[in-house]
Amino acid sequence: MSSALKELPYDSPPQVIYQIDDHRFVTLERYRDCNHGETYYNDTRAGIRKHVGRGLFENFQGRIINADPSGMNIVLPLAYPDGLICGNGEKGCVVPFWYSTDGGKTFHSKVYMDHSFNAYEDSKRYTVAATQNKLFVAQVDYGDENGDPYVTEYPLVPDIDLSKPYPPGIHGSTFMASKRPGIFSKLKTPSGQDRIICNSSIKPTNPDAPLAPQ
Repeated sequence: MSSALKELPYDSPPQVIYQIDDHRFVTLERYRDCNHGETYYNDTRAGIRKHVGRGLFENFQGRIINADPSGMNIVLPLAYPDGLICGNGEKGCVVPFWYSTDGGKTFHSKVYMDHSFNAYEDSKRYTVAATQNKLFVAQVDYGDENGDPYVTEYPLVPDIDLSKPYPPGIHGSTFMASKRPGIFSKLKTPSGQDRIICNSSIKPTNPDAPLAPQ
């Protein structure tokens, strides 16, 4: 969702769309609707408020699990609004997730979806989970939502850059979920929430506000 504004002009009240626990959550703010707004990661205990993006996190339709008991490792997957034509029509676009290894003080990005033409729909096939030392991205094939997910396992150690070669002795892996039965059923976000929830009945009073400076 592009505009020339530093902030979106809508007067809709903030709402929590993803709750990790009693002090960590993601808010949707200044939104036109549930798919077009600004998202912020908040940690009220640590005094953290980070801008996640505009028209991004709120559009992820898969499962999100933040199960690191230490609270250091966090993952926030992104997508794009439904119907957005992505890329140049031939290659589609790449879609990242945000991850943190320092409790949300800093976030880094890693592409989890290549060549997507409709990231909103494609994201329904994904489960993204962070644990005390791993980050898992699981995907099922098109039209096979109940099939055996293909899982990419990334190492999560302090300050790691998942887009660069891993430090010595640090490894990732790939596997079919059926090879590790119950791996995701054992992982829970403390709040129990594993999907974005947005109250679509809450709307701004100025939905037609201009998106460019006048």
